[in-house]
Amino acid sequence: MTNHPPEPFRIKMVEPISLIDREEREQALREAGYNVFGLKSNQIFIDLLTDSGTGAMSQEQWAGMMKGDESYAGARSYHRLAAAIDEIFGFDYFVPTHQGRAAENILCAVALQKGQYVPSNMHFDTTEGNIRARGGRPTNLVIQEAFKGADPHPFKGNMDLEKLQDFIKEIGPKQIPFGMITITNNAGGGQPVSMENLRQVASIYHEHEIPFIIDACRFAENAFFIKLREEGYEDKSPLEIAREIFSLADGATMSAKKDALVNIGGFLALNDKKLYQRVSNELILREGFITYGGLAGRDLDAIAIGLREGLNEEYLMYRLKQTAYLAGELKSAGIPILEPPGGHAVYIDAGKLLPHIPQPKFPGQALVAALYIEGGVRGVELGSVAFAHPDPDTGEMVYPEMELVRLAIPRRSYTQSHLDYVVDVFKKVAQGKKEISGFKITYQPELMRHFTAQFKPLP
Repeated sequence: MTNHPPEPFRIKMVEPISLIDREEREQALREAGYNVFGLKSNQIFIDLLTDSGTGAMSQEQWAGMMKGDESYAGARSYHRLAAAIDEIFGFDYFVPTHQGRAAENILCAVALQKGQYVPSNMHFDTTEGNIRARGGRPTNLVIQEAFKGADPHPFKGNMDLEKLQDFIKEIGPKQIPFGMITITNNAGGGQPVSMENLRQVASIYHEHEIPFIIDACRFAENAFFIKLREEGYEDKSPLEIAREIFSLADGATMSAKKDALVNIGGFLALNDKKLYQRVSNELILREGFITYGGLAGRDLDAIAIGLREGLNEEYLMYRLKQTAYLAGELKSAGIPILEPPGGHAVYIDAGKLLPHIPQPKFPGQALVAALYIEGGVRGVELGSVAFAHPDPDTGEMVYPEMELVRLAIPRRSYTQSHLDYVVDVFKKVAQGKKEISGFKITYQPELMRHFTAQFKPLP
């Protein structure tokens, strides 16, 4: 039994939540087209849809927001954020954006041409969507251990170095405008990437003169995993580890809504001055001037403070142990999970839990619906709804290797009793799992369909 860690904070303000009855939940899900993204927040009891922008800010962040400088250009808030980014990431240039996908969009707009490839360990949904929207081809080259649910490999987010070398040789470096890696690997269970792997990936990209861009959404959690699991880093601080990580790269995209502990914001950081100038022009066209990037000055101050708070070791230990607690309780209840647990979420192997539902009938979506109906718990499907896509050459549907449901834990928001409730709901769902049926899609957009698709339950 994994012990739940004591929270390194005390609660100063509360938000009421309530559990509507089962009949109301069934009606709400029908009206949402069986897509939990369409539910109203007051229809949710425990919301584990995402950890992006859903956590609680600290008293220092709220106080810092009162100093927000709302000047259109050159605000003091911008310069405070610039100092934090320089301290942690060390890149020569950066632009703020309203969130991570805006940074991805701008990068793809200025650097990616139709038909080009972007390799990574595993692209998450918005990165993949922005690459595909520009006619590019996102390519996942994570190690094979990532797809083995019970494998104890400590760094299952690692890139397969041999696959990366072979891919570059096959495609040619001129067809790769930039290469990426995601830390931690969200699409593959929130699994970390080792420093050694990052070093090797950087070496391969640079050997072929391919710019190396890190998707840095959960960089602090990844740095702490390196401290805990990789030899030679046990005495280094998360900040020292983070600086070493980013010294290997040519740039980074980041949604600050994760490890910067804020409700909105992001940035794109680079070392290439010419690329930065093109990015700046695109930013001004789409987001705002280069010193605010679509954000209020108070948001910039909150990010600056949150970036530093997110590297606090006491907080990070609590964060990882809270996730491990939920994972341990679910595993003890017989629920198949991806192991070892990542930093921000627990990932359920829906394909294994519901083997009678084939991939084209979306077992992950079926599990998400069942969790909501049973107990008002909202998770998110990260399987065939989110990641299946037609092959650009053959048109045949390509399915992901895993059918996952993610339970993302908002930062500094839920207590042990909330997580225990989630486990109880899972136990009830598992007891009746043979009665759970699949779904068919009745509406879907061309890209990132999981956000707005509509479904109908199958008999």
